[in-house]
Amino acid sequence: MKKQLQLLFVLLLLLGTQAGFAQTKVVTGTVNDTDGLPLPGVNVIVQNTNRGTQTDFDGNYSIEVSEGEVLVFSYVGYSKETVPVGADDTINIILQEDASQLEEVVVVGYGTQSKRNLTDNVAKLTSEDIDEVPVPSIQSTIAGKAAGVQISPTNGKVEGGVNIRIRGIASIGAGSEPLYVLDGVPLINNNESNNGAPTNPLLTLSSNEIASIDILKDASAAAVYGSRGANGVVIITTKKGANKKASFSMNYSYGMSEPTHTRDWLNAEQYIELFTEAATNSGYLDYAEGRFDRLSAGTDWRNGEIDTDWQDLAFQDGHVQDANLSVSGGNEKTTYFFSGAYNDTKGIVRGNNLERINGRVNVNHNFSDRFKIGMNMAFSRTDIDRIADDNAFTTPLQAIAQAPISPAYLENGEPNPNTLYANFLLEDKYAYYKTIIRRVTGRAFAEYQFTDFLRFNTDFGYDLYYQTEDNFRGKKTPFQSTNGSAYASSVGTESYVSSNYFTFSRVLNDIHDVEVVAGMEYNQSNRRFQDVTGVQFPSDDFQTVSSAAEITGGSGAESSNRFLSYFARLQYSLMDKYLFKASVRRDGSSRFGKDVRYGTFPAISAGWILSEEDFLNDSDVLSFLKLRASYGETGNANIGNYASLGLFGAISYNQKPGIAPVQAPNPELTWESVKQTDIGLEYGFLDSRISGELDYYIKRSDGLIFNEPLPGTSGYTSVTRNIGLLENKGFEFVLNTRNIQTDKLTWNTNFNISKNHNEIKELPDGEDVVSGENILREGEPLSAFYLIEYAGVDPDNGDALYYVDGKGSATTNDPNEASRVIAGKPYADWIAGLTNTVYYSGLDFTFTFVGEWGASIYNGGGVYQSANADWFDNQTVDQLRRWQEPGDITDIPQARLAGGNGTATSTRYLQNSDFIRLRNLTLGYSLPEDFTDQMGIEKFRVYFTGINLLTFTNYDGYDPESTSDAGFGPGVTFYSAPAVKTMSLGVNINF
Repeated sequence: MKKQLQLLFVLLLLLGTQAGFAQTKVVTGTVNDTDGLPLPGVNVIVQNTNRGTQTDFDGNYSIEVSEGEVLVFSYVGYSKETVPVGADDTINIILQEDASQLEEVVVVGYGTQSKRNLTDNVAKLTSEDIDEVPVPSIQSTIAGKAAGVQISPTNGKVEGGVNIRIRGIASIGAGSEPLYVLDGVPLINNNESNNGAPTNPLLTLSSNEIASIDILKDASAAAVYGSRGANGVVIITTKKGANKKASFSMNYSYGMSEPTHTRDWLNAEQYIELFTEAATNSGYLDYAEGRFDRLSAGTDWRNGEIDTDWQDLAFQDGHVQDANLSVSGGNEKTTYFFSGAYNDTKGIVRGNNLERINGRVNVNHNFSDRFKIGMNMAFSRTDIDRIADDNAFTTPLQAIAQAPISPAYLENGEPNPNTLYANFLLEDKYAYYKTIIRRVTGRAFAEYQFTDFLRFNTDFGYDLYYQTEDNFRGKKTPFQSTNGSAYASSVGTESYVSSNYFTFSRVLNDIHDVEVVAGMEYNQSNRRFQDVTGVQFPSDDFQTVSSAAEITGGSGAESSNRFLSYFARLQYSLMDKYLFKASVRRDGSSRFGKDVRYGTFPAISAGWILSEEDFLNDSDVLSFLKLRASYGETGNANIGNYASLGLFGAISYNQKPGIAPVQAPNPELTWESVKQTDIGLEYGFLDSRISGELDYYIKRSDGLIFNEPLPGTSGYTSVTRNIGLLENKGFEFVLNTRNIQTDKLTWNTNFNISKNHNEIKELPDGEDVVSGENILREGEPLSAFYLIEYAGVDPDNGDALYYVDGKGSATTNDPNEASRVIAGKPYADWIAGLTNTVYYSGLDFTFTFVGEWGASIYNGGGVYQSANADWFDNQTVDQLRRWQEPGDITDIPQARLAGGNGTATSTRYLQNSDFIRLRNLTLGYSLPEDFTDQMGIEKFRVYFTGINLLTFTNYDGYDPESTSDAGFGPGVTFYSAPAVKTMSLGVNINF
């Protein structure tokens, strides 16, 4: 009987348990904002329990609950929602913004995080910051928007490289560009140009497809990217669909472009006056007049028959045409985003144009409450009409050196071939250089939710960068000694990346918020290059290498590299006010020596939200205050392939093949290591009407990669080694204000300013490294200018003077007797940005100013173009201010033809490049809703956009931001095109 009762008790217990299980079910849903966009990272908690979960990147969640329990949805910046669980298995939520708490979510490596709980320094830009800015490069749209992030275009060419520096330059011999990650895929960012001037590989991206850009500035944020995060990380997230009906967006704009600045050059009358005087002073008058006869091509130079404005011929009126169309939408199962874009940019320099098409497809699909997949795919084709690099005589801007007395064209309409230097018009008419970049980027991903708190993600990414270059130079082009020549090249780089990681995320006892991410990643890149050159063509009608009578050169190369990585990150929040984060990445790279191929990159950070403490949370003035600190280590693997290996190359001896050593091995070569410490304070006052942050950082780059010279007896010229130490330190200040917030008028301001001090701490054997006008020296800024000091003009005789040992010392008229000194630096101490955004009754007005202070530019062309008529190059008009008689006080020496008076490389041609520039301005008007409703559309907006409309600077060269693209040292300009000023009108329609 006793056993029967025990059996009955067990049976009843099982039935009761099954009945309890029967009442438990899985509830799923999506959390969106009022615009229908998904909200990632929303806390979904069962009220009065420690059970909970978070929404994923697409706003989806899944949780086990029982009927009658209450779900609480909370998200920083939004009002809390509570919903009782009923019979429905799906609960979709729309959260309303709470303006008093609103904070954005930032994208970090392998996940997202609320900026409120962030312990790192991450700057976020949204699509509103980068939309409708008519420039081909997405990097240029960032300028002035993020503290400590400097954006500098190389020059005004449409394809010109863009330099982005995050908290200064962290390397000397390795790459200094940040890592770009597009939807989780590290992008290929190699300059593959073969015409001497770099191209910007990110030209292939269109801003209309971008949802946000998150810039990871400190090492704690970037350390999860390990060996490639030393220069910071730029995470680009593209747009995606949402659970709503299909919506279409169309944008079209057209604008005109011109140089931001042109220079004044001597006209024909001034040219004859100055050079006649210079020839007289040097005793070369007869010679000079003979040159005038030749340069004028038989025209009457004495009476000013020809007065050619070569600068006007070099520049052209440019334009920018932008068009894009996108459609997005979806349902609970599937969301989608499709877009297409077209850009047509005619540059301001003659012969320089760009045309680009883009297409993108982003699709997400939920197979079940636990399993979802997605795909991002994009294609672009960019066609660029190139011109020669700044150091080539045939580049248009070097035409300013031509004499104004020379006709540009002959009477028969042909370009004049008998000018002082090669006439670029011959190159423009009888040659072309075409670069075509085709790019495919894609990512397929899947996510499986094992439990409410554990999920697994697997991603596969692909990036194909394929470029062809074709150059033909006809028989009439300058320096052509054959009947035409042609060059063709192709390069294809493929990058595959596979990422697999687990995410554990759970809230315990309502006070412990824990997230752990752990996984691995494999990345392989393969590159193949080939080129061929041919000469002797039957006529200029045949322009491909296949028509050449003789193949004179060709080459080919293949290379690859691989990264294998393991990473983990822990984020912990106690009571939503004590914050902690730790991460580590273990990277292995085939680029480094076999003994040091693996490196470990740890990081740790912490934060304290003081405003949540009892002694501050009742303050009527202080609404938010957070103190944070971080330390982390990152690496720089940007050195190219096989740098650690001993390499042999093929040679020919007496027409017999052979091999010879070409590179010395270094099995101890490893990545540069960057250690960074950051201390930050984030604040908010008056219900966050005033907010911002203040940061101080120290960033030390150790094991700098150098090519160290070797003695000739070794059989090698140099070996690549880790030697040297570089330090960047500085502070950043950000101030955001909501100046006016009413139903009709809002006015918001963002101001940021940062200071960076750069110093070389150690060099190989402590020895200086001098290259052209720049020097690397311990205790000095990176690539400081190293020049003799110009001391002006001797008022007695018009001689140019130089300080023997720098300012304040004795002077000499012999530059060989003067010693070089540190005279300036190419990188700014201070950078700043100011953005104002105003909305009033359908009107929107936004403008951004940027500024830089503390840098200098050396005009490498000054020794020819501002040389008091030393040779026959045309001169800047300030040379008319030359010394002419004893007692004259001026900074321009006496004009002496071929006299070398003042033409030494010196500080005469070094100038401060401080500037403030109105980077962009947008004024728009949206039709009232009553009107658009009648038209059956959601939005109709017309707008005006201006780029580089105003520049305030004392720099008298072409542009304070433009430097040479021909491989000269940092901060050196050489016939470099100025930045572009663009004014566009556009229309944006949503329906």
